[in-house]
Amino acid sequence: MPEQSPYEDLARGALLEITPASTVGPFVGTTDEGDGIVSVLFASAQAGYPDWKWTVSIAQVPGEEPTVLEVELMPAEGALLAPDWVPWSDRLAEYKAAQENAAPEDDSDESDEDDESDDDDDDDDDSDDEDSDDELDEDDVLGNDVLHGGDLDGVDIDDLDSDESDDDDDFDDDADDDEEVDRTY
Repeated sequence: MPEQSPYEDLARGALLEITPASTVGPFVGTTDEGDGIVSVLFASAQAGYPDWKWTVSIAQVPGEEPTVLEVELMPAEGALLAPDWVPWSDRLAEYKAAQENAAPEDDSDESDEDDESDDDDDDDDDSDDEDSDDELDEDDVLGNDVLHGGDLDGVDIDDLDSDESDDDDDFDDDADDDEEVDRTY
């Protein structure tokens, strides 16, 4: 166990202002940062942060009371390293083994038949729903509910083509006017 620091109580008090006591582990030690600054370290007991340290930086100016500068949760050396690489084939084998162990073993033939018939009924219901969504009724196609004058979504493609050709005609008319101007002297 590390030797107790004169700053330990001050540092723990600062930590308890920002985090619950359950997330602060035991005192780990101190680090002299120089220029009158000491970092007091505590283990993290916070879920999801293994090997992290609570760090409380304290300034000690001669003749003054110590002052807390900063409180933070910092990763310790090695805390951010990814686990060792495991080949995919090994991970897949472990996964399959876990799935086989988790699946309940049922040897009765009756329950298998009941399950299959239930599945078939569900499949029939699903296919009916899909058919009604994907297909348009003949009345909808021939009527004005979906198609308006043979155009989908109210956009008349023929009008778009004629508008473009009108624009082209206007351009041609302008060009003809220019040519006529050039011909007259």
